[in-house]
Amino acid sequence: MSEPGSHDSARDRATEALLAKAARGDSDAWRAVVQAYAPRVHGLLVAQCRNDELAEEITQSAFCTVAVKLGEYVESGRFESWLFRIAMNRLRDEMRRRARQARPTDDGSMRELPARSRHQTTAAELEIHQKLRLAMDRLAEGDREIIELRHTGGMSFRALSDYFEEPIGTLLARHHRALRKLRALLEELGVGGFDLDGEGGG
Repeated sequence: MSEPGSHDSARDRATEALLAKAARGDSDAWRAVVQAYAPRVHGLLVAQCRNDELAEEITQSAFCTVAVKLGEYVESGRFESWLFRIAMNRLRDEMRRRARQARPTDDGSMRELPARSRHQTTAAELEIHQKLRLAMDRLAEGDREIIELRHTGGMSFRALSDYFEEPIGTLLARHHRALRKLRALLEELGVGGFDLDGEGGG
């Protein structure tokens, strides 16, 4: 399992410098921020809503908000959790709005896979992806969220601690329990030896 390491302080300083430049209107710095974080935000949103178009819309909206508020943001190692919270709140608001409208949803099982890799995906790999999504859907919302934030969003446990406002030790335990439940569900579906972030079993 990846835990916060000694490189965090150096990374924080680099992020702080980059955000400060972006806040002062440095377009190259802002582009670097977007390139570093947008794919992770988009990937998480796709995993949550299974709608690439909506995920792209929410990602753009979240970064517009960040661009507007960046000048008043004080970096203290919490940019990642701040950004992901904005994106997830936007998505929840939009999903609630759509639920009120009772719009039917289509099957997003194929759109979950990145378009660029579909042609490279074997039938066996596709079956595993589908079973993984089925298992994820069977998890409680809290378990599913922490797995997707950690593994799809790529959030560190320190960022997760800020995001959930819980101690890192609590998040480590929650994450471990969620993965254990996920592996059990996958085994029920015939998928064994599941490995996620070096924590896999056999």
